[in-house]
Amino acid sequence: MATVEELDRAFAAVMGRIVETGQAPHYSDLAGDLDLTMDEGRELLVELVDSGIPAWLHPGTDYLGSFPPFNVQPTQYRVRVEGPEHAHKAWFAQ
Repeated sequence: MATVEELDRAFAAVMGRIVETGQAPHYSDLAGDLDLTMDEGRELLVELVDSGIPAWLHPGTDYLGSFPPFNVQPTQYRVRVEGPEHAHKAWFAQ
């Protein structure tokens, strides 16, 4: 079972990847970002989603479908941030 600190690091890594790329990381990306094995990355992602945050995995997969406030799959809600560091970036919201 993951510690609160491990879940916090995973949350920050997932959120950072979504903000940077507009896409949720695969558990293998999470494992690489946090220096874990692939199995540990998958288990940590599943524990993070099961921790009570309103995130979910696409049914029957280990792929993030939604990670608040972002939705990984397209929705009618688009979020854009103005400013040079965010030029051309947009995300889908829940």
